[in-house]
Parts: sequence; C-alpha cells; structure tokens
Amino acid sequence: MIAGATLTASPYRLSEYHAFDSGGTQFLYLVPSGAIFALNAIGQEIVNCVGEQDRTREELVATLGNRGYGEEEIEVALTELEHSDVIFSGEPFVEKPQLPARSFPLQRVVLHVTNQCNLACGYCYEYSGDKISETQGKPKYMDAAVSEAAIDMLITESAERPSVHVTFFGGETLLNFPLLRHTVGYAKTKCAEVGKSVEFSLTTNATLLNEEIVEFLAEHRVGVTVSIDGDRELNDKMRIFHDGRGSYDVIVPKIKMLLNRHRTNSIGARVTLSAGVLQVRGIYEHLTQEVGFRAVGFSPATASPERLYHIGVQKMSSVLGGFEDLAWEYRDWAVAGKQHGFTNANDTLKELHSGISKAYPCGAGLGLLGIGTAGDISLCHRFVDSPVGKMGHLQQGGVDHAARNNFLETHHLGARYDCHTCWARPVCAGGCYHEAFVHYGETSAANLHYCDWIRGWNDLCLRIYGEISLQNPSFLDRFSEN
Repeated sequence: MIAGATLTASPYRLSEYHAFDSGGTQFLYLVPSGAIFALNAIGQEIVNCVGEQDRTREELVATLGNRGYGEEEIEVALTELEHSDVIFSGEPFVEKPQLPARSFPLQRVVLHVTNQCNLACGYCYEYSGDKISETQGKPKYMDAAVSEAAIDMLITESAERPSVHVTFFGGETLLNFPLLRHTVGYAKTKCAEVGKSVEFSLTTNATLLNEEIVEFLAEHRVGVTVSIDGDRELNDKMRIFHDGRGSYDVIVPKIKMLLNRHRTNSIGARVTLSAGVLQVRGIYEHLTQEVGFRAVGFSPATASPERLYHIGVQKMSSVLGGFEDLAWEYRDWAVAGKQHGFTNANDTLKELHSGISKAYPCGAGLGLLGIGTAGDISLCHRFVDSPVGKMGHLQQGGVDHAARNNFLETHHLGARYDCHTCWARPVCAGGCYHEAFVHYGETSAANLHYCDWIRGWNDLCLRIYGEISLQNPSFLDRFSEN
C-alpha cells in the first residue's frame, strides 16, 4: 500500500471517452469535456484494468504493483487520471451543457443587402425547390435606413463586447455595393463613438469584382469568401448565369485580380459539393495551384433527398475519402511547420485544440442574427425572410428576446435526445438547423443522415491532432492565438 494514500470505498469507473491511436500512442477524447489525453504505459494499464472491471484504488494499487510498477509511479498516474477526469469514483454525474445567460451579447449580424442574384446556381438554398424564404413584397435591395438600424442594434445588443463583426450577404452581395460601402463607413464611425472595434466580411460569386471594389475591400480589411466549385467543367455544372452560360471564365480573372491586390485580410474559396461535384483532391489542387487561393473549404449542398444534386450516403463516403486524403497532407505540412490551406481540417483541429464542448452547433440565434432587406431579424442568414426562425424586426421593437430565448431553450444539445450517447457531440451538437429543417421539417431535429460521416471526420481529425502533438506540438500554438 502507498504511504499516505487515501483509500476510496467506491470503485473507479471510466469517464465517457473515445479512444484513438496516433503514432503508436493511445489517446482518449474525453466526452463531454472535449479534452484530449495521451496515455503512457501505466495510464493504459489503468484504463484497461478499470475497463475490464470496476476496481477500488486499493485493488488497482495491488494489481499494478504485481505488474512491476513502483508505488510512487502508481500514485502519480492515478492522481493524474483522476484530475483529468479519465477515471472517477462514486456515482457518475451527467451535466448537460448550460444555457447561456439570457442577456448573451450579440457579436455578429449578417446583412442580406439584396435578395437578388445574377447567377442561377442549381443547388442554391435561396432559389431552388428547397427555398424557405418568402421575399414577395420585400424590397429587392436593402437601403441605408435598414443597414444603419442593423448596426445600431448590433452595437446595443453587443453590450460589453469590445469588438463586433458585420457580414454582407445576398443574393449576390456586390449587386448592392453602394450600400456595402456606406455601411462600412457608418459602422466604423458608430463603433468608434462607443469604443468598439468592428470587422467586416462578405460572400460573393466574384462576377462583379472590379478594381474599385477590390481596392475598397483591401482598404477596409474586408474578409472575402468566394463561391467557386473547381475547374471550368465542375464549376459550370451548377454555377451558371440565368441564360445557361457557365461562370468560370468570367470569375477566374477577377478572382486572380482580387488575390493579387487584396492582402489585408483572408480570402478563401468555398466549394459546394453536389452529386456531380465530388472530386475533393482535384478541386483543391486546381483552386490552390491554378487559381491561387491559399484557403479552400468544402460543404455539401443542402438539399432534400429527392433532389438530383443531393449527395446520398454512399457518395458522402467518397467525400470523406477525399477529405481524409487532404487531411493527412495537412498533417504532413503541420509536422514540417507549414500552414496548409484545407480549412475544414484547420477549423476542426482548432475546435479540438480549444477543448470546445458545444451546447449549440453554431452561433445562429446566439451570437449571430440575420437581417433581411426590409429589416426582418432572423435566426441566421439561411432563414432570412422565412417564417421559420423569426427573431423580430428592426423597426418594430428590435430583437424579439422572448423568441430568441425560446429558441435557445428548445434547441439546446440537452434537448436533442438522439445526440446524448454520441461521442462526437461536443463538436457537432446536432448539426445545422437549416439542414435539419430541409431534411426533417424541424430545426430542432438532429442531422442523423450525417452522423456516421461526422463521427468518421472527427475521429480522423483526432488522429491527425495526436500525430501533430507528438511530432511538432509547437504548430498547435497557433490555434490558441486570437
């Protein structure tokens, strides 16, 4: 027996975890804390022993002593595993993720500066058969009065936050560039008056980019996300003008001009994967090597199962294979101390490194709200002008806090019972509300059609995280930077 050790009558049990191996080292991903724990030899012995049978501390000490471990080594290992919540004694305590304070401050607004678009992308959730927005009778373009009211609301609702963010969206955002320019100036002035900083970003199809616009974006440090689906053949399957012409030849010269002239903030490509656009590696290489993007992210098209462009379960498996290929390349670059441009891997690794344990899948309704052209306040940009997810109106009382609080109380991870036994829930938290609504007709539904994919992706990222932590741990420091 170890001198000074306190015996516990209750046997040890293992906390909820997901085990994975990286580089010959066994790791545990602890659920729901989101912590990642590397096991040494004695730690692995203890986990195996407790996993086989609940054992008291005295029994573990005796068993490990018989296996040749010293008393001090055993004491240190048990204490570390207890403090890290790998093992515990007594009754298990299940703590649901906590609701945020009702006064949770707003951080970002997404302004739909127009509901019009000069493209007719086949999978667009705003204009396809899965459309949920109702724009009849709404202005086609947001005006200055609405955008200024949105900025005023953001400043008020952000409370003590020192910084806020404004995202410009559409339709095609740059169809209303004059309003964007006005709003940037207004937001900077108003935020300066109250001692807040403000950042800007936008999403665009790049068709309307010109030197004047690019110079403005660079001057005001506006982050840009460009929607593009790969080379000419792949991009032009879905991303077409209303007359059927492909957009690739129009946008690529403009994108290269943007990349050459705008270096004050991030510029990334967003690829929408659909049934005919699944070549992850080829798309990534084209957009980075041929077009010049330094960051490329992929997202499956949101679509009900009957849509021809919907990605079924079998095709999603091939997508994961493409993601895996790029993710291991990300690992290789990270070990060499280089930043890779695969943003899906980068974003997930950052969340894992932060030990994030989400109560909600994203900031929608929490720190983010969408604003329609007429001033309607919505859950997020995907629900703008929809009867679903309404959160008030800028000129009719502002944010409907009762509706917002009700949404947060009913969409909390604790209310998504299908998720309670899933080890990946700290990162996923049930998935996108819009995806759930399109597939199941309920924003509160868990995205069960993606569960296997999400678990596979998170397991892959955990293994990659483990290898980076073993071979070049200093690379992970960048995830702690603001």
